[in-house]
Amino acid sequence: MTAVQQDRKLPAGEPDGFHRMWRELAPVGRDSGSGGYRRYAWTGADADCRAWFREQAEARGLAYEVDRNGNQWAWLGDPAAGDAVVTGSHLDSVPDGGAFDGPLGVVSALAAVDELRARGHAPQRPLGIVNFGDEEGARFGLACVGSRLTAGVLDPARARELRDGDGVTLALAMERAGYDPDALGPDPERLARIGAFVELHIEQGRALAGTPHPVGVASAIWPHGRWRFDFHGEANHAGTTRLADRRDPMLTYAASVLTAREQAELAGALATFAKISVEPNGVNAIPSLVRGWLDSRAADEDTLAALVSAVEKAAVARGHADGVEVAVTRESFTPVVDFDHGLRDRLARGLGGAPVLPTGAGHDAGILSGAVPTAMLYVRNPTGVSHSPAESAEEDDCVAGVHALADALEGLTCGS
Repeated sequence: MTAVQQDRKLPAGEPDGFHRMWRELAPVGRDSGSGGYRRYAWTGADADCRAWFREQAEARGLAYEVDRNGNQWAWLGDPAAGDAVVTGSHLDSVPDGGAFDGPLGVVSALAAVDELRARGHAPQRPLGIVNFGDEEGARFGLACVGSRLTAGVLDPARARELRDGDGVTLALAMERAGYDPDALGPDPERLARIGAFVELHIEQGRALAGTPHPVGVASAIWPHGRWRFDFHGEANHAGTTRLADRRDPMLTYAASVLTAREQAELAGALATFAKISVEPNGVNAIPSLVRGWLDSRAADEDTLAALVSAVEKAAVARGHADGVEVAVTRESFTPVVDFDHGLRDRLARGLGGAPVLPTGAGHDAGILSGAVPTAMLYVRNPTGVSHSPAESAEEDDCVAGVHALADALEGLTCGS
């Protein structure tokens, strides 16, 4: 079958409802120019996604609620009974992101509940579906805000002061969207009710491509973080200032980009400068400030620390030669996540020995892993492209993901 694309006109009347939900959600937040998605936290597109989730929950007779951190929940059974099994993901996107990263997990979770009902399965444990807020961090620069707050690994005061590119704080954005930012904070009582969390996600890579397995299982998430590099130089006229008299921070920034790539190759890791802010940002003006954000990931924390340290050391040295001051701030860090072995192995066995794969991508499941047994399922991505409108998955693989998730949820809620 052909790949499911966000604008694909899929046939109506699919018994599991997956395709119908996919069609309904597909237009929300999609940019007509790029074809990608701009579903940023606490915007109109985010509100539309939230409304869609609530409608889906209520249409199935699930108990709907929003927690203190803006995460949405839908429940089959009473969560207060404890030992609940929860699945889900997120609906927000990176700038001009693809259709699958996040939404595939939410749509598949709802479709899996439909599948369980079609099988006549009566869960013996509460079953929940969650849409975590602001997973991508596209607007305020910090990923997994909703799950970090819930798990108590993000200070509420810091969260409220996060700012977008226009200077709007997260607190103000929440207020404008009708939510209470003063309520933000840890939610240990809610987490204590969860016995297992399983997140389904599009594979962000090509490890499953060319294999007979449409679905894989996560083993671990590499440690990763974001560092802000501030390069302070001197603004001046681009047409009159001699090269020898310049203190141009763009030169230091450019050298740091190349250093990050070189160090990542040497370490067998990943390092990317992909976001930049320039002041005064004029065509004929030497910048006074260049601000670049480094995203870096590695198989272990020592390698990651050494890589970032090497990039910083080289940036400072080059800055000294360029007459540029360099300051580095770590804005976020997630340590290595080793998913619950018992849950991971149970899912792999249920899939007939599916591949067990590590990933460099962060997820809400990784944030929750310190408090709740967590695991992840990956749906095969034929090209490996992610965070792009070209992101895709085969229809058969998406359906296989729904069935794999339904099997996992059935096994976990059967009471044995």
